[in-house]
Amino acid sequence: MKPSYYTTMKISPIKYILANDMDFCSANIVKYASRWKNKGTPVDDLRKIIEYANILMQYAMEEDNDKD
Repeated sequence: MKPSYYTTMKISPIKYILANDMDFCSANIVKYASRWKNKGTPVDDLRKIIEYANILMQYAMEEDNDKD
């Protein structure tokens, strides 16, 4: 069952995510970036992309600090 907002895409987000073995946050960024114009409230999806990107940045900064 594919939601209608994914049917016009050449490759579905789930296929891309699985093929690239993406982590949870990166996968959600792909999901929301793929559908933000076609589902629900676009600004909410864009905010979610930023939220997940901030989580990834925080994680990356913590990893960098652990290396020092």
